[in-house]
Amino acid sequence: MSDQEFKRALGYANSAFDLLKRSTVPPYPQFYELFYTYATGVNPTLNNRINAIFRAGDSPSESLAEQLYNEFLKSDVNDRMTAVSQRMHARIEAVHGAIDTAMTTANAYSGLLQSASGDLSLGISPAAMKSLSEKLLAETRHMQYTNRALEEKLLASRDDIAALQRDLDDVRRESMLDPLTKIANRKSFDDGLAAAIAEVRGRHDPLCLMLVDIDNFKSFNDSFGHQTGDQVLRLVAMTLKSNIKGKDLAARYGGEEFVAILPHTDIEGAVIIAENIRRALQAKELLKRSTNQKLGRITASFGIATFRPTDTAASLIERADRCLYAAKHAGRNRVINESELVNTVTPTRKQGASAA
Repeated sequence: MSDQEFKRALGYANSAFDLLKRSTVPPYPQFYELFYTYATGVNPTLNNRINAIFRAGDSPSESLAEQLYNEFLKSDVNDRMTAVSQRMHARIEAVHGAIDTAMTTANAYSGLLQSASGDLSLGISPAAMKSLSEKLLAETRHMQYTNRALEEKLLASRDDIAALQRDLDDVRRESMLDPLTKIANRKSFDDGLAAAIAEVRGRHDPLCLMLVDIDNFKSFNDSFGHQTGDQVLRLVAMTLKSNIKGKDLAARYGGEEFVAILPHTDIEGAVIIAENIRRALQAKELLKRSTNQKLGRITASFGIATFRPTDTAASLIERADRCLYAAKHAGRNRVINESELVNTVTPTRKQGASAA
């Protein structure tokens, strides 16, 4: 984590603790997470609800905080993953049980055959021969029945386990998506960037990182409401995703910020992609769905950095971040790449530049 990101996270943490102190809510981990999320502003609907409580002159009680946490933050992904894993475990246990039964039956049948072989070698009476034949026939039928039951259970289990595996894959994929925009979330981005850096390190393949921030999003939210703000976030996410290809990864970085990992793309190619996205966003006129009211157009600012052999994920992000804030400082609705920052001083989050 860069010094910039650390200070930003520390600010969010301090805000969360202040809110806990102001409220009658105990400092349990889930309530700290609730107020930390509120401080970051990444969930506009949650912020809208909490702001309404504060405007009414109230403070969230413990029971209300629990309700908000369950509604907005408590994920059922882990519960669903646990449920699928338990179902898979139960099915595998059933197969093991059927195999054990079949093995027990097979061992008993083998013992019977060995005993019968010994009796036959010594010579037995016709009556004893008949009795032995009937016993062997009965055990053979039992063996056949056990084998058929095992085959049926294995076939059913194969289909069930395949279905359970698909369910588990779906849950895992869902856990890597931002619930609002349906593109990759921050964890997926962190993993993707680490993998992309590992792939190009020591090689000469290009890798670029693009940061995107919606211009004046807070004032837009305040003017038209959080539902319309959510519509804007989904629009930006869709536009970003539709303009990248192949191994590129688009993700929601937090709040109104997005990011794209562009492997096998040099700085010139990344600028072309960013300009295409910027123009596509600017060309879209927003309508308020409930009234068809025209809300104008949105714009975004872009910062692009290219991977260097000495880079870590944090250093690459920090340079892209400086480019993004240079774009903001230069008037917004533009693309700035790091080659344009040579011998210039640009504002950063650390220096208190506004991200609006």
